[in-house]
Amino acid sequence: MTGTCVAGIGLTEFSRASGRSAERLAVEAARAACADAGLPTSAVDGIVPFPFGPSAEDLIAGLGLPDVTFTAVPHLGGASTVAGLRLAALAVASGAARCVLVFVARNGRSGSRVEQRIGVLLPGQRYRRQLEHPHGFSTPAQWYSMIARRHMHEFGTTREHLGAVALAMRAHAQLNPHAQMHGRPMTMEQYRSSRPIAEPYLLLDCCQETDGAGAVLVVAADRARDLRHRPVHLAGLAEGHPDSPDDLVNRRDFFTVGLTRAAPRAFAMAGVTPSDVDAAMIYDCFTFEVIQQLEEAGFCARGDGGPFVADGGIALGGRLPVNPHGGLLSDGHIAGMNHVVEAVVQLRGDGGDRQVPGAEVVAVTGWGDMGDGAIAVLTR
Repeated sequence: MTGTCVAGIGLTEFSRASGRSAERLAVEAARAACADAGLPTSAVDGIVPFPFGPSAEDLIAGLGLPDVTFTAVPHLGGASTVAGLRLAALAVASGAARCVLVFVARNGRSGSRVEQRIGVLLPGQRYRRQLEHPHGFSTPAQWYSMIARRHMHEFGTTREHLGAVALAMRAHAQLNPHAQMHGRPMTMEQYRSSRPIAEPYLLLDCCQETDGAGAVLVVAADRARDLRHRPVHLAGLAEGHPDSPDDLVNRRDFFTVGLTRAAPRAFAMAGVTPSDVDAAMIYDCFTFEVIQQLEEAGFCARGDGGPFVADGGIALGGRLPVNPHGGLLSDGHIAGMNHVVEAVVQLRGDGGDRQVPGAEVVAVTGWGDMGDGAIAVLTR
């Protein structure tokens, strides 16, 4: 146990065109998180921003914060949100800050798109530009598709397995009015007929690009007990990195990633095992990455992820409900901050039609760059 809790959560609406700056979205989400906790914005004295987007200084100015004593920026690509939650918990536990805001805000659809962001964020840029880009190997769909194809070769994973992930996320989004894909159900035929992106990925294997923001507040457990909602405890937090974290093609093992190493540490810290987890928020940048992370986090054996999702294991009512809100694929893509918010919603029992009955333990994963990983275990 870390002795820290999530005390407040906030989201803006998700859209294809917010009509506001990313800084404005960040301030809106931060204010919503403070209001949810029942705290004034002046209580925030620590800030952990996402590495690509508004800075801590933007929020200090935008919120008019009087005395910020801690700031830090994790650099794990899409895993930075969960890694940032860990930084916030460490700051509160050490006394460096009392109330830390962790946020993500971006116009990921109407502003800079993924092909623009990766040129700034991903490691090994000289290698990328000089050896990979001349051969047209330049987007996450292309890089990560190699791992998916290798898994298909070694374990018999099929396109239908990938489709089962896409359909589950879309079905969950129909229960979440906040989701971008709410009101837009999908069939397997629609999935299979979507246009190819990078074999084996089709368009509907790929996450959305979204305008929006989300934020959470992290405080000490004894302080959280006096605030508006039942505390959600940050019971276990860890990050990990793969071999050759700046490169995939020379990696000896495509399947051992940062989460492989981080998950056992987080579960041990929380004093639970994967079998104790009631729901999981898996970073679903692509459908196969749900399958891989289920395996590498220990929810099923390596190679068994395809059958696990195909038999309804990740659906609401299944063995391990995954992303009841719809995930990056069908709720929205704000680098997984909506996954952290959904974990808190589930543990508070506020999920409505998508609530996982009796949820007591929820795991949240992050995937970034060439396989950086982070995981948080949250408990009620």
